[in-house]
Amino acid sequence: MDSAKREGHCSLLGNGVVGILSETINIWERRVPLTPSHCARLLLSGKGTSGVDRIIVQPSTKRIHHDAQYEDVGCEISEDLSECGLIIGIKQPKLEMILPDRGYAFFSHTHKAQKENLPLLDKILAERVSLYDYELIVGDDGKRLLAFGKFAGRAGLIDFLHGLGQRYLNLGYSTPFLSLGASHMYPSLAAAKAAVIAVGEEIATLGLPAGISPLVFVFTGDGNVSQGAQEIFKLLPHAFINADKLPELAGAANWTHHSQATRRIFQVYGCIVTCRDMVAPKDSTRSFDKVDYYAHPEHYYSVFHERIAPYASAIVNCMYWEKRFPRLLSTKQLQDLMKNGCPLVGVSDVTCDIGGSLEFVNRTTSIEKPFFRYDPFTDSYHDDMEGDGVICLAVDILPTEFSREASQHFGDILSQFISSLASAKELTDLPTHLRKACITHGGALTSLYEYISRMRKSSIDSPPTTINGLSGKNYCTLVSLSGHLFDQFLINEALDIIEAAGGSFRLVRCEVGQSTHAMSYSELEVGADDAALLDKIIDSLTSLANSSITDGAIRKDRELSLKIGKVSAYASEDSIPRKRPAVLILGAGRVCRPAAEFLASAGSSYGGILSGQDIEEIQVLVASLYKEDAEETIEGIKNATPIQLDVMDIERLSDYVSQVEVVLSLLPPSFHAAIANICIKNKKNMVTASYVDDSMSKLHDSAKDAGVTILCEMGLDPGIDHMMAMKMIDQAHTRRGKVKAFTSYCGGLPSPSSANNPLAYKFSWNPAGAIRAGRNSATYKFLGEVVHVDGSSLYDSAKTFRLPELPAFALECLPNRNSLTYGDLYGISEEASTIFRATLRYEGFSEIMATLANIGFFDMEHHPLLKGSQQPTFGAFLNELLNVNSCTETRNGSSDGSVGNDEELVGRLIMLGLCKEKAAAVKTVKTIRFLGLHDDVQVPATCLSAFDVACQRMEERLAYTSKEQDMVLLHHEVEVEFPDGRPTENHRATLLEFGRTEDGKATTAMALTVGIPAAVGALLLLQKRVQEKGVIRPLRSEVYIPALEILEATGITMLEKVETA
Repeated sequence: MDSAKREGHCSLLGNGVVGILSETINIWERRVPLTPSHCARLLLSGKGTSGVDRIIVQPSTKRIHHDAQYEDVGCEISEDLSECGLIIGIKQPKLEMILPDRGYAFFSHTHKAQKENLPLLDKILAERVSLYDYELIVGDDGKRLLAFGKFAGRAGLIDFLHGLGQRYLNLGYSTPFLSLGASHMYPSLAAAKAAVIAVGEEIATLGLPAGISPLVFVFTGDGNVSQGAQEIFKLLPHAFINADKLPELAGAANWTHHSQATRRIFQVYGCIVTCRDMVAPKDSTRSFDKVDYYAHPEHYYSVFHERIAPYASAIVNCMYWEKRFPRLLSTKQLQDLMKNGCPLVGVSDVTCDIGGSLEFVNRTTSIEKPFFRYDPFTDSYHDDMEGDGVICLAVDILPTEFSREASQHFGDILSQFISSLASAKELTDLPTHLRKACITHGGALTSLYEYISRMRKSSIDSPPTTINGLSGKNYCTLVSLSGHLFDQFLINEALDIIEAAGGSFRLVRCEVGQSTHAMSYSELEVGADDAALLDKIIDSLTSLANSSITDGAIRKDRELSLKIGKVSAYASEDSIPRKRPAVLILGAGRVCRPAAEFLASAGSSYGGILSGQDIEEIQVLVASLYKEDAEETIEGIKNATPIQLDVMDIERLSDYVSQVEVVLSLLPPSFHAAIANICIKNKKNMVTASYVDDSMSKLHDSAKDAGVTILCEMGLDPGIDHMMAMKMIDQAHTRRGKVKAFTSYCGGLPSPSSANNPLAYKFSWNPAGAIRAGRNSATYKFLGEVVHVDGSSLYDSAKTFRLPELPAFALECLPNRNSLTYGDLYGISEEASTIFRATLRYEGFSEIMATLANIGFFDMEHHPLLKGSQQPTFGAFLNELLNVNSCTETRNGSSDGSVGNDEELVGRLIMLGLCKEKAAAVKTVKTIRFLGLHDDVQVPATCLSAFDVACQRMEERLAYTSKEQDMVLLHHEVEVEFPDGRPTENHRATLLEFGRTEDGKATTAMALTVGIPAAVGALLLLQKRVQEKGVIRPLRSEVYIPALEILEATGITMLEKVETA
């Protein structure tokens, strides 16, 4: 509103004076919109920079930050905020605290025309206030920027665990949960987490009674609230299981209870369920469709009481619910479950939907009294923990229990907007995201929120339609709208269509989503004077719904479903643009980004390589259990879309697979067979970088029969090694040569500048796998003799290795598993007298690792010294390992756990026969010191074996820093002899690749050399360049020739050389 329209009113908007309200809605509300540190930054910056000249804070004796702390940074303390042009708080203030002609910012809960808050809205309009609602400040992606969801989940689970301990005690079980306090009892979130960790350590050490196990926590939903609760849960020793595995877990537990009544259980179980797990279509011929479910929940019925609840010990409800949806659990269903022996002990209703998805949760609870008990046997409610039934937590102000951290988090974001809000005199002075968050200005609703008054005039409470139609209209119909009606203002567009055409409407029903992820639902009775006009309105509404679909895919920010009578017009949420070929990448780890980058740019970068064949732009979908991981991985990649997907959700996975051309699985090998089965059923090709194991081999015939190619071992090793080898071998055979010897060496290593520790080795992942690999036995053929190396002697078999092409590298090689298998794969078993594959390390690595193994650091059995309640220090544990190896009566080392100085420790290693030479002992002692295996620091309680101790130290001390590079070195040698007297040739091929940093993003050499070949495989399948069907490896020229050419174009280049004997 311009100044003329405000004539007679003195507006203080934009005067640079900010007021902070004292929260009055709840005695426990201790959060603040800005902390003293935020205020200090705003004031110190000066009005010219921050837009803030003064900050006046209403006094409060209960907020998390004291008045004196605000005074110390330059704020004024006063009840009187009349000089403030912008007044901010957390919750809505009392009506008498609304001053005229100012800006206010808080959670108002008015933009969806919530009836209970309309008196507040009326007061704001009467006082000509500019109201900014935090809930409406969203980023470009439509996600809320200001929210407390994770804090609600964190506090909700900690409080529940606190109550769980009391409840189990009343049921006759003492558990570690009994020592845990409620969230507000801790001075910080970190302190609360430390207390949960302590509980977890006690569970891991002493276990839980078998009588209450398995202790299964069911988390509903996967949004911020659920993620916060899971964050706390993961501090306990835990395992997550899929919903369909719950009966199996319960069955195993029942057998255990009967066979070992005194057995202790050393972990808890978690199960994350979404609406897909909770309901089923009433029409058994249809499958679950999320968009259909949100638009037409009447098509579905609840199965939560059959599939999930019978196995749950605790339900942590984190999912928003509306009345039109089936309940999770009705009161009657709970009563029946408990009579049948359901193990449910309690419910943490973090969403606090009273009488909602959990019908028996019929009241809110308070922070001081967080629980009530519902007895399903007598259908009665109690305030104690004794007796039958389930305990229920339903606190509606949970984030305030972590007021300090929640306020800091909130203020970190809000403080970025204060400059604009405090200095803006008109809405046009504000950036778009703040302008859109303004509900009222100058005594009127802003244009985006005019629908509020329209909805109030035609409210649910207005008289029903007469027999002659709505408001005298001759033709009426019921229109159901479901989607982002309010947060994306689609309701405005729908009402504009009706009124612009001369129609009228009455709001029959309205359910509003409580987050940007949740959809809202409205039923409107729409009337018109004649049938043609009503048809026109319906056509226009249908066009609005269809406008949410672009190129066959739904725009999530404008997702809208429409139902008119019995006619539906909606699309599947999981649709994928069909004008471009699509690849689905499963897994968003380190390897994913180079694969996604390659595929997303393949059309413009690599089209000319495939014999001039044009490549269409490829749509890349990256799926991860947590969408945030996928979003982070593909940030900045054009043509890439992140999706949330649990691959254990077979139905939804199948939906996605059916809509793409190729699936690239970067998940652990244990997932591949199940994914491959789905690909075969949908007749879709698949790529993995993993070895072909028995489970994949068994799928060969079915894949072949279906005309499907499952291309495996398409990474580095296996992958590039196969392709380089087959190129060299096929070239030799083409020239009528015979392969006399094949040797292959490969290793992932730190770059020379990063090999800055005694082992000259580092890990970019958990070291357990690499250490286990060093204990594998190996078999190879050398000059016609088969050589077997036992795993216990593998490190001792290491040999020095030098490359003439790379003389600066001092390397060694260790035999790598069964080399003879590769003779069969490559077709050279009969002709080659030497077949040898090896792993590369820097020289000296193996003798150090061999000594550590001799000491006992790689033993995986639980060590008695690590089983007690008091863990030893690393030094004491090392001393114990050395003493165990001693055969003398006199034990060396002191009783206090010290292992002596370096010289003494070297002497002990040699005396005990753990080292052959003093030089090796000296290197080992340096390694022990570097890893901290001698430290006077307590071994973590999670370490139960010497192997665990070694892994813990290596993971901590041998990690790459953000500025360090890794490298990959692959080298093949093929000796070829010819029957016609031509001289013997030695063919050599070498790949050396270093980690890269581009645009500030670092990518490891290992990720590049695994991710890009896998993506190349997907491209070849997409272009139908691979004709072989079934489960295959990249051993044929139709794969390796174009693949190696494309790899060279990406910069992954093999240096090839031929020498004549």
